[in-house]
Amino acid sequence: MTRPLRIGLTGGIGSGKSTVAAMLAELGAEVIDADAIARGVTASGGAAIEAIRQAFGPQVIDDHGALDRARMRALVFADPQARARLEAIVHPLVRAEIDRRVAASAADTVVLDLPLLVESAAWRQRCDQVWVVDCAPETQIERVMARNGWPREQVQAVLAAQADRATRLAAADVVIDNDAGTDLATLRGRVARAWAARRMPLS
Repeated sequence: MTRPLRIGLTGGIGSGKSTVAAMLAELGAEVIDADAIARGVTASGGAAIEAIRQAFGPQVIDDHGALDRARMRALVFADPQARARLEAIVHPLVRAEIDRRVAASAADTVVLDLPLLVESAAWRQRCDQVWVVDCAPETQIERVMARNGWPREQVQAVLAAQADRATRLAAADVVIDNDAGTDLATLRGRVARAWAARRMPLS
């Protein structure tokens, strides 16, 4: 069986990456969501829980035996070394599950929904193409404030922890523009055109 085309889809918080992933699924892609897998391995009984408990203590595990995501989020934003320790536990498990799903896929094209694609060479090497959903940082801030009810400073802290816009664009084979003023019909058209051209040689 021919291996599926592997598209790595990424974009900063508030870029609309999840919306684009859903559109690609409608077009026939098998979408593999790295965040969903990460939530699975950090849920109660998940493969990462005991290692996280050993590394960070029981205070980061909630009453149901799952990762206390709010507490861990605060910890990793305050301490880059804590972020690195958490990623060293979670990312190998997520990569192994992604590899398993790609190997088992019967789809022509698999989309790997990878928020940290640009930040990690291990993710990049799993992709034939990198697609970036792009918008201005101010657009990201306004969308997340409206969606999550977060204060501006909290959104800015998340943005600061992610790859910046220039770095993502430099890594992109395909850019999906989703800046302010883009309606769903326009975005859907851009996604459909990129999908139709996905097997054409990249310029």
